[in-house]
Amino acid sequence: MKSKALITLLRDGNIHSGESLAQSLGVSRTAVWKQIRRAVDDGFEIATVRGKGYRLLTPVDLLDAGTISDGIAPELRSRLQLTVLDEVDSTNAEVLRQWQAGVNEIPVCIADCQTAGRGRRGNVWQSPRGENLYLSMGLTFHGGFSVLDGLSLVLGVAVANALEGLGAESIGLKWPNDIFLPQGKLGGILVELQGELQEGVVQVIAGIGINVHMSRADSVDQPWTSLASAFPAQAWTRNRIAAAVINSVQDAVGIFAEEGFGDFRSPWQSRDIFLGRHVRARGGALEGTGAGIDEGGNYLLRTTEGVVPVRAGEISLRVRP
Repeated sequence: MKSKALITLLRDGNIHSGESLAQSLGVSRTAVWKQIRRAVDDGFEIATVRGKGYRLLTPVDLLDAGTISDGIAPELRSRLQLTVLDEVDSTNAEVLRQWQAGVNEIPVCIADCQTAGRGRRGNVWQSPRGENLYLSMGLTFHGGFSVLDGLSLVLGVAVANALEGLGAESIGLKWPNDIFLPQGKLGGILVELQGELQEGVVQVIAGIGINVHMSRADSVDQPWTSLASAFPAQAWTRNRIAAAVINSVQDAVGIFAEEGFGDFRSPWQSRDIFLGRHVRARGGALEGTGAGIDEGGNYLLRTTEGVVPVRAGEISLRVRP
């Protein structure tokens, strides 16, 4: 976003003259006008007050690497390679590029906008500019692929803990990787395995998307909500949410790497939005009542033929009409 410096000056909501903006930015008044036009094209509402200057009509929540870093636990901060971008194709893809470039720290990428955000099974993840949190982290585990069993559920618990710590309530989890509120979907998690197992080291990229300020998404075909609309009394800022999520995920991953999935089973089940509800799986071929998860993170359906596990990554669950 080339107009970020301009928006930073206007974010107080006051009227700023073209002359004062030009002086602050070190450019001509004509250049200020061009930046105003560019910012409007980016979706910002800016009023031109005749004879006085410009005023930003809507509040903005700008990402700032320094502010995010300040909110990260000091013992973790030095271990991270934090990248904050105005725009990227996909934060998951950027983390992969950093790994391929030889980054030794834990790569974390956050973007204001994604042009090719991805959800599960190749679905497009809606990524409007300036409204939500798009965050990806590179995670490294030691052992075989089996050490990853239940990882997406662990990440769901970590994100729920972070949001609840900031004032959200009634966070629900939908197996295997979605974050819900009673009003609808709040966010999602995409875990991507990278490369082949080498010398007992497994690398994965965890992409986390959370609706923060989004108020419109015409192409989304399911109920959804955002933190700002669900909890309007709270002051939600993406920098604070990002730091809280990073801290919580790293804490959870540390426990998961040492102890396995066991400590997360109960916290996940307490937030299970399908528990006790009639659901279907495998494209409708299997129906039953949601019965939580087993020790490996597989979802359990109580059917007429007994309790049947549904394995992670195989299907999605839908409430039966």
